[in-house]
Amino acid sequence: MQIHTPNWVKHAIFYQIFPDRFSRTQQLKQKLLQAVSFEDWAAAPTLYGYKGGDLWGVIEKFDYLSDLGINAIYFTPIFQSASNHRYHTHDYYRVDPLLGGNEAFKALLDAAHARDIKVVLDGVFNHASRGFFFFHDILENGQLSPWLDWFKIEGWPLSPYNVEQPANYACWDNNRALPQFNHANPVVREYIMEIGEYWIKAGIDGWRLDVPACVEAEGFWQEFRDRVKAINPEAYIVGEIWEDARQWLDGTQFDGVMNYLFAAPTIAFTAGDRVQVQYVQDRSYRPYPAMFAVEYKEAIDKLLGLYDWEIQLAQLNLLDSHDTARVLTIAGGDRASVELATLLLLTFPGAPSIYYGDEVGLPGGIDPDSRQGFPPESQWNNELLALHRDLIALRHRHEALRIGNYRSVYASGQCYVFERRLEAQVLLVAVNAGTEPARVTLEAPGQTYPEKVLFGPGQVEAAEGHLELSLPARSGLVLG
Repeated sequence: MQIHTPNWVKHAIFYQIFPDRFSRTQQLKQKLLQAVSFEDWAAAPTLYGYKGGDLWGVIEKFDYLSDLGINAIYFTPIFQSASNHRYHTHDYYRVDPLLGGNEAFKALLDAAHARDIKVVLDGVFNHASRGFFFFHDILENGQLSPWLDWFKIEGWPLSPYNVEQPANYACWDNNRALPQFNHANPVVREYIMEIGEYWIKAGIDGWRLDVPACVEAEGFWQEFRDRVKAINPEAYIVGEIWEDARQWLDGTQFDGVMNYLFAAPTIAFTAGDRVQVQYVQDRSYRPYPAMFAVEYKEAIDKLLGLYDWEIQLAQLNLLDSHDTARVLTIAGGDRASVELATLLLLTFPGAPSIYYGDEVGLPGGIDPDSRQGFPPESQWNNELLALHRDLIALRHRHEALRIGNYRSVYASGQCYVFERRLEAQVLLVAVNAGTEPARVTLEAPGQTYPEKVLFGPGQVEAAEGHLELSLPARSGLVLG
């Protein structure tokens, strides 16, 4: 079958926003929130506290995002919930009042689309929460509840809070706060499908699906895709799959996945032995041990061989997320590692995703520390911000960086070079991850490599049949 993915995704630069921590509005629009007490914005985040970021505040940051070059936003959950991360959904049809409610989201969607910024929401459809109406009815009415078959009840009495007793219902990751849906129930299945359709009809541009591998009902994600795409054929469906995703990327389910298979080797190559293993050893990706260029080439070539090229161009590429420590902290605070990884991110096939604050040097360990409040301008690393802005602009200017073919052309020691080619447009990207300057000779019999420096330091010498690159330590170069 011929695989089709949304064309706009191939040209997108995503910005991932954790709504409670990005921006608190400066113009309070709701009396409801006048007396609400929030955690101090600058204090270390806690598991349960709210800092009060909202969707009105995101709208106020649109000038910043547009200047950065962002044209797509992925929001972690925004629906009503009793948790700051909102993966404990209470009501799938109501945007959380602390975020501004449905009114704020409608204003945000209109403002985003006026700037040609796409909006993708997080769909948590494997499980709900103890506060979800249908489950709460079971807690109140026990075996007389009409909603028993919506969940996987295993015995009585249910124990939603007392950890000394068995929960007696299936819950995600053994977390009794997250009762799992019974997806074999056709009514439950229809309920979730209608949620997916409702927000697409409301104007969102796609869904990021939380833990979709846990939904094992036959044909579930195929039906979800069919129904979403029937409303908007260009809607983006991206799954949270951390490893080999071939079974979901056959063209009948997801357009792409969160590409941790890119993040892991990229961090291992650029940060090397600076990786702080305590921040990554209990996660499903492995940005360690350190990689040399040959190993990195092998990992990338293997990754690019996994999926159809149309799928590769719709992958959501990332270096970190709300589920990981931040790349700056993983790299032991080494900015050069972050700069090189960012260069590779923004020149790789697929849609790059920047986790809010990474562009200004926001640190953070394992969550909740990776979910700190977006810092004030006085605390920004402006050099890192300028690098992000320049690389994003470079990607926007050169279509070859977005949809051009990818080919590794050199890998030795800690130097890696690859080519992005789209018809006559050719760009060359070279990275020296080593701590010493390096000289790279590219043999080019019968072909011509680009010689103009578009980004980065270094010297280029062209001669017949080959190209000589002189790369400073810990540097990257883009030629076009």
